[in-house]
Amino acid sequence: MTQATRTRHILSLSGGKDSAALAIYMRDRVPEMEYAFCDTGKELPETYEYLNKIEAFLGKPVERLNSEFSFDHWLKVYSDFLPSPKMRWCTKSLKIKPFEKFCGEDTVYSYIGLRADENRDGYISHKPNIVPMYPFREDGITKPDVFRILEESGIGIPEYYSWRTRSGCYFCFFQRKAEWVGLQQNHPDLYEKAAEYEKTETPTGGRYTWNGAESLDEMAEPRRQNAILAQYQKYLKRVADKTPNRPLIQLFDSAQGEEDGWIEPPCVICDL
Repeated sequence: MTQATRTRHILSLSGGKDSAALAIYMRDRVPEMEYAFCDTGKELPETYEYLNKIEAFLGKPVERLNSEFSFDHWLKVYSDFLPSPKMRWCTKSLKIKPFEKFCGEDTVYSYIGLRADENRDGYISHKPNIVPMYPFREDGITKPDVFRILEESGIGIPEYYSWRTRSGCYFCFFQRKAEWVGLQQNHPDLYEKAAEYEKTETPTGGRYTWNGAESLDEMAEPRRQNAILAQYQKYLKRVADKTPNRPLIQLFDSAQGEEDGWIEPPCVICDL
């Protein structure tokens, strides 16, 4: 006998500003909303603290979804190849699969925090029972509106925004080099753990690092860090000159900084 399915409304939080603002925005509009967070076990402490604040505001729990296996298990499955912009197995195994398992076969309206001023697509499941919803796009909500929603709620922005522009794992390969420096300065223990995953000497001569050809050990050298931060400040000035009279935190979208050369967009299910 086939189990009866339900109709559900689910908002998946990433630990970032847009999904948090959407949760606040939808709280009274869809009282039956369920909230979920795909926990990789490799998140920043600030992310967990932010989720606790969101839970308090919503007055209901944020379901923590865990992959059946850990990041380290999947790393072995993928022959110790670190995830990268071209091979995002971490997103598939630790974010998408747990979310789709949580949805099951129910008809699910999945609420995604893409704004009206963004030109990118959100996570769209291949499962026909998961229907994407974009309230911010439909209602014309833009980046300044997101900051206003967060400020008026009293939740504010995540603490990591003082040195990082996106949510995601502490070793996310989409971090700017300046953000790696920020990780080393704010969480040296996590920086060391991230460095332990890298392989810079292999029998084939290949180097497997989080940020292109530069290892975290190389990036940790004081002279190199100073150069990275100086370059980043020049980048910030260029951005500020193009958009004057706006708070710096509002100037950035989630795409990788041009100073690092990434052209691939980050994983939306991790980043909103």
